[in-house]
Amino acid sequence: MRILLCNSQIPFVRGGAELLVESLADELRRRGHAVDTVFIPFSLSSRQALLQSALAWRLVDVQAAADAADLVIATRFPSYLVRHPHKVVWLIHQLRQVYDMYGTRYSDFDASHPPDRQALEMVRAMDLRTLSEARRLFAISANTAQRLRRFNGLEAEVLYPPPKLAAALRPLDAGEDDEGFLFSAGRLDTPKRFDLLLEALAGAPEARAVVAGTGPQADRLVRRAAELGVADRVRFAGWVDDDELVRLYRRCRAVVYVPYDEDYGYVTVEAMRCAKPVITSHDAGGVLEFVDDGVNGFVCEPSGRALSRACAAVSADAELARRLGEAGRRAVAHVTWERVIGRLLGAGGGDRVDGPDRATAEAR
Repeated sequence: MRILLCNSQIPFVRGGAELLVESLADELRRRGHAVDTVFIPFSLSSRQALLQSALAWRLVDVQAAADAADLVIATRFPSYLVRHPHKVVWLIHQLRQVYDMYGTRYSDFDASHPPDRQALEMVRAMDLRTLSEARRLFAISANTAQRLRRFNGLEAEVLYPPPKLAAALRPLDAGEDDEGFLFSAGRLDTPKRFDLLLEALAGAPEARAVVAGTGPQADRLVRRAAELGVADRVRFAGWVDDDELVRLYRRCRAVVYVPYDEDYGYVTVEAMRCAKPVITSHDAGGVLEFVDDGVNGFVCEPSGRALSRACAAVSADAELARRLGEAGRRAVAHVTWERVIGRLLGAGGGDRVDGPDRATAEAR
């Protein structure tokens, strides 16, 4: 098949969505398909820029040649505005600032400000119409699917994406020991809440940690570590290459990952593939689809004090961490590319999405 993958991207920002699209392209090519990727820059600099970025996908013609693509797979907002008779959506997330984050500190949309209200209503209307056009809707997690059901009245099948480094992520070999440190990885921005790990270290003096990643909160986190008196027990590794990332996962004692209402969270699956327990919080979203408290990790209140107890427990007990980690490895064994690709490729010829708001979508 000839397949186009569609993804929007803020220039110079790289995260899980980019990894997902790259991994999907590699896996499709490995199976003999012709694959190309369409990126259009996305801007949140103003409400006008946001809407223009979205409408660009509606205007682009991916059918310039009548037989250019057999299937189009769109991912996150606003790439699914693209037009194609065989459009499938594997939803990473919508514009969360106008949905589940609306009214929280993670959204800058203000209902009392007319331009914000107008932009919010336009985005929701565009979503309803263009998602309803898809032959099939899939979501990368039950959390993402639940948001789609709650806000748009549309149903999506859950397809968990395996991590890009799945083949390299494995437990320590027999006779190897972990190095006792806690590990966390990801983009260093506010919703990922790396500050909670630092606060946990302050309450667990025997624990030490390594953090891999870059982002706008990097300098603030370094200052916060100094304020909490834990600077000598946390190493900010910055960007690390694939080999080093795998080494850190395999050599750590446990992984601490406490984002706010995460869409999915590659970190969880990556940790569990390496048989590492995951310490998280009860509001971490998609992470909770894999972490079972006391079975393969710990689910805590989102506070430094609560997390410190879990961090102290695994730091002091290698056998506990090993036992939890083995259970985690079994919990992600079903996350494979075979299922994902089979479902995506089989969906391009079906009927369009149905939902309670389908008629409304078609009328707009």
